[in-house]
Amino acid sequence: MQRCYTAKLRLVFVAVLATGFPLSTARAQTGVSAPLDMHSSLSPEMRGDLAMARQQYLAAIDAYREAPADSAVIWNKLGMAYHHLFAMDEAKRDYQRALRLRHDYPEALNNLGAIYYGKGDFRKAEKYYARALRLSDKSAAVYSNLGTAYFAERKAAQGLAAYRTAFALDPHVFEDSLPQLVTESLPARARAQQDYCLAEVFAQAGHYDRAIDFLRKALNEGFDDRKKILEDQTLASLRALPAFTQLMTEQQAH
Repeated sequence: MQRCYTAKLRLVFVAVLATGFPLSTARAQTGVSAPLDMHSSLSPEMRGDLAMARQQYLAAIDAYREAPADSAVIWNKLGMAYHHLFAMDEAKRDYQRALRLRHDYPEALNNLGAIYYGKGDFRKAEKYYARALRLSDKSAAVYSNLGTAYFAERKAAQGLAAYRTAFALDPHVFEDSLPQLVTESLPARARAQQDYCLAEVFAQAGHYDRAIDFLRKALNEGFDDRKKILEDQTLASLRALPAFTQLMTEQQAH
């Protein structure tokens, strides 16, 4: 699940982008239903934030460009707007501009990691996520991004550890309803391993329905180590459930 603090989390975990703008505040103060041109009294940054809340990314870019050019926050937000438009080179350029102004900016580091993840450079993505976490080690989103980069590199044990940390920081970090951005999926084998590890995370936390769901995904995606499933102590609580028995019976029939 990578996050830039925003496309669809289909747990192939795509990049979560780091927002940094108070959308709830913008909604409360302005109301998202009014046209942007009715908010000319707002600062360029607030108008950009409002446009982002409405998913009007071109309008957001226009607004942010009117803001002072010496703000790392503005360059990060411009990068995010381009990122949502899948203009990756422009997004990368603006994240780098943000980092030139502020080297210790975890949100921009995370978002640059999301760019490299989207380009398939998982090692470099891992590097940027790790840098972001050294500056902000309580971010569940960045830990989930780091875990996904590990899975893409077939480092399952490290991916599981990162996911467990993400879940401990925020039990909702892997919910399907979370907004995401990048949609590149992992290779099938890595995705199967990822979903199996998520089944372990949710089983250990007592979220058995979610654990069964992820185990089903893992099996459907090619996870074929039946012996491990039947002996994994982390999944012991699942094996007493009718849903587990039904799942394994379904798999045997295929």
